[in-house]
Amino acid sequence: MAECTHDCSTCSEACSSREGGEQSFDFRAKLNEASNVRKVIGIVSGKGGVGKSFVTSYLATLLRRKEYSVGVLDADITGPSIPAAFGIHERAKGNELGIVPAETKTGIKLISINLMLEKEDAPVIWRGPVIAGVVKQFWTDVFWDDVDFMLVDMPPGTGDVPLTVFQSIPVDGLIVVTSPQELVSTIVSKAVNMANEMKIPIVGIVENYSYVECPKCGERIDVFGDSHVEDVAKKFGLTVLGRIPMTPVIAQKVDKGAVEELEGKWLDETADFIESQFIPGDED
Repeated sequence: MAECTHDCSTCSEACSSREGGEQSFDFRAKLNEASNVRKVIGIVSGKGGVGKSFVTSYLATLLRRKEYSVGVLDADITGPSIPAAFGIHERAKGNELGIVPAETKTGIKLISINLMLEKEDAPVIWRGPVIAGVVKQFWTDVFWDDVDFMLVDMPPGTGDVPLTVFQSIPVDGLIVVTSPQELVSTIVSKAVNMANEMKIPIVGIVENYSYVECPKCGERIDVFGDSHVEDVAKKFGLTVLGRIPMTPVIAQKVDKGAVEELEGKWLDETADFIESQFIPGDED
């Protein structure tokens, strides 16, 4: 059988998904039987290099400080950076319940392809369907135990992996990460339109590289010119949840694998908003 494109309208295969007609399609994968994940938040962007992984790792840190159990699923298979931000370098292990995620210093659980490679710098030279299959296994085969908030660090764009996540994992909401440049409207629109197509609500927008604060006088300098994030948010009816400056302390802590030591208030509003909108209940 040819590789699945997830477009049943162009496929003649009589697979089980087709039985019962188009309305019966459900590609959702079953969570590891020994696990319970209450809320899933995807961190997305229309392009790479906007700091999506930092937003994921620091937001996980803030939610953990609120005493929630937090998991991070690193779905960026070809460019994984979540383990390094937390200083995690060991290989993943397993037991009779499944693959055991790594645990950070504060108790955040995470899984990433980097935890499964012989060497961290080994390239992942796989085709899209294989990469998408691995991400799906991170949901089905990992023993997450009990998690209040699962954050999914998505690869940029709207290709195989985002599609797999949206179809296979019950995502409750998305946070769009962007930067101040003018072209951001077009880039954000791609992520927003895909979310709308997949009927997944967008929690809000976080702007990274928003400004530089002068270390001597505290003056705010808009390196990329005036920000357009408010206009973009208004265009799509979204909320701006945070603005992250370009500051050396972020790079220093992340490079040292110490993102959990950061104390900036840049994403406090984002964490508070998620808590207010998605307070985990006791549902399975």
